[in-house]
Amino acid sequence: MNELFGTLPDGTPVHRWTLERAGVRVRVLSYGGIVQSVEVPDRDGRAGDVVLGFADLDGYLAHSGPYLGALVGRYANRIAGGRFALDGVTYELARNDGPNSLHGGERGFDKRVWDVAPLEHGLRLSRVSPHGEEGFPGRLEVSATYTLGESGALRIAYEAVTDAPTVVNLTNHAYWNLAGSGSGNAGGHLLRLAASRCTPVDADLIPTGALDDVPGTRFDFRQARKTGSGYDHNFVLDKGVTDTPVEVAELHDPVSGRVLTVATTEPGLQLYTADHLDGPFAPGDGVALETQHFPDSPNRPEFPSTVLRPGEAFRSETVYGFSAR
Repeated sequence: MNELFGTLPDGTPVHRWTLERAGVRVRVLSYGGIVQSVEVPDRDGRAGDVVLGFADLDGYLAHSGPYLGALVGRYANRIAGGRFALDGVTYELARNDGPNSLHGGERGFDKRVWDVAPLEHGLRLSRVSPHGEEGFPGRLEVSATYTLGESGALRIAYEAVTDAPTVVNLTNHAYWNLAGSGSGNAGGHLLRLAASRCTPVDADLIPTGALDDVPGTRFDFRQARKTGSGYDHNFVLDKGVTDTPVEVAELHDPVSGRVLTVATTEPGLQLYTADHLDGPFAPGDGVALETQHFPDSPNRPEFPSTVLRPGEAFRSETVYGFSAR
């Protein structure tokens, strides 16, 4: 189902699409590729919205900083100093996080209106990012396909091609609260991550380049435990880069019984406990699990590469599964 959701200040219409299958209902906006809501049942069969979002477009325009539910790019997470070098050329990016570039710059993919084509049980969002947008090189043709599987799992598959060497790192920035959006702090959720290492960061949340072991530290989520607060860190997934999605995370709310599983092809996952949420939401009201390549990879040749060249195709896939126990 497709309906008008609102109009941008320049008159551009924004539409909302509803997908529904196997008891799961997902609403997606053409603005920012935003996942506005995900309704799933609890252990007693009662449906509830488990992602943070706004009821109208004005909410997203007034509170764009948290990237609620948005499709993030061209480069998810941070690039140090707002610059990187590729093939001997240095590119200067928009700096929107102190001295650094964050989530694609001042007007990244989260603030663009995407073309939307309906599919059976899904949607294909697409746009062309012109050469030089937010400082990134190359004309990038990018798509994100959202589909609901037979079990109600939400699959997001990203693809991109370029006409010049560039860097790409795409993710979805949903904040999950399995007790229900608006139910309060999510720090009591239990999280399990298949990650034995993480990338420590400096005061600006830029990776130092080290890969630290997590055993014996507060970063050890190999066994499920409460998320708590104080996390905005990339975890190095044990599986590495894979051709098909592999389950790497489970988030469980013991009160409602709802369970979220995350499977991905990506080598990293950013855990953000939303300590800086504001507006209608309080700090800690959600948990972001951003599947990704590592922050600042364009400046860290020892990290898995995010370089995309002409003739190649960028592909990434993440699947969010829902159940209750």
